[in-house]
Amino acid sequence: MTDTPTSPDTTAEKDAPPAVELPWADVHVEHHKMLRLAPLQTDRNTGGRPLRFVEFGYAERNDKQHSLLRMTISLPGQRVRKEQNHLDVWVDHATKRVHFGPDSGLQIEPMNRGIGRYMAAQGITWAKKRWPGYTVDGTDLNNKDALNEDTRLRRDHFLKAHGFEVAYADAQHLKGSVKEVQVGDLLADWNTEKLQQVEILEAAQMLQQAEQNLAEQEVKLKKHEEKVSKYKREDAGLRFTITCLVAFAVFQAGLLIWIATHR
Repeated sequence: MTDTPTSPDTTAEKDAPPAVELPWADVHVEHHKMLRLAPLQTDRNTGGRPLRFVEFGYAERNDKQHSLLRMTISLPGQRVRKEQNHLDVWVDHATKRVHFGPDSGLQIEPMNRGIGRYMAAQGITWAKKRWPGYTVDGTDLNNKDALNEDTRLRRDHFLKAHGFEVAYADAQHLKGSVKEVQVGDLLADWNTEKLQQVEILEAAQMLQQAEQNLAEQEVKLKKHEEKVSKYKREDAGLRFTITCLVAFAVFQAGLLIWIATHR
């Protein structure tokens, strides 16, 4: 489980046992929450980070053999790839083991906004309340994530912040893995300065406040428009007066010239 933008590891696993077919392949999220992504300074790697709202969706399934928590992030007005913004927490009750999926890793869009930490925290909280004695599967980390030092450090920080142990088999930090850990030892924290949950009443209050601010701005704009109209009327009156004075002055000058030339 990593929060990176990379593709899955391409290492062949010819000797791996056949994958066990899991239930609930067609489960879609059923519950939704609004998340507020706080405005942050532009990051040199991930770009601008303006104020933004996204939707967190989840669904839960349970039977005697398995349990599943499926989570997604939806971005209004933006489509993402199928493997992005998706996290499953699978529980096998027969072996008392927990697995985070997909195997390609947690791929988040937009990056560096606290979404990955939040989704992982929700999955950990869900599992810790029910099966703190279960074991989370260890896994090998994608080699491609280690090709860029910043990406590797961000990935490792993400994992360690949630209580996972990252180990490397080489000095170049290319062959990394996550060790097995008990569910109860994991940490369900996320960066609340980057991301906040918005409840329905809070969202309604925000909309009400925005509408009130808009109404106040419309009143101020109307007052400014009335002032501008007043100034325009006064300007038109002054222009007419000046035109009349100029015409009168020209008439007087012409009259004086005529008088002077006809004596």
